[in-house]
Amino acid sequence: MPEKKSIRILIAKPGLDGHDRGAKVIARALRDAGFEVIYTGLRQTPEMIAEAALQEDVDVVGLSLLSGAHLTLVPKIRETLDRYELTDVPLILGGIIPQSDYDAMQRVGVKGIFGPGTPTEEIVKAIHAIVGQRGERSLQ
Repeated sequence: MPEKKSIRILIAKPGLDGHDRGAKVIARALRDAGFEVIYTGLRQTPEMIAEAALQEDVDVVGLSLLSGAHLTLVPKIRETLDRYELTDVPLILGGIIPQSDYDAMQRVGVKGIFGPGTPTEEIVKAIHAIVGQRGERSLQ
């Protein structure tokens, strides 16, 4: 039986948002759930995020946004990932995303949006489902 590989997820804080406590909490919860987590730190550009996703061969890119700049940053990040030929790498969002913006985020390819207070177990299950839909790595 082939060895199961962990899901690799990149957690990034795009833009000028300087608050990363939530991203760190999620990163730790995902590690505890068996994911390989790469945390890029604060103030990442779309190019920095795409380059890290490529170099780390990730299955998912998770973005933490509290600044309100998601309508600008997320499409740029998706475009940059696509330019890096990472069209199959799904995006998920955490942070302050108004419900009225969910459709716009889904149109640019966001596969999951998790607001403050979302149980980490729900996020873990959703990521497993998203990666499973890609038919990639074996799930743990």
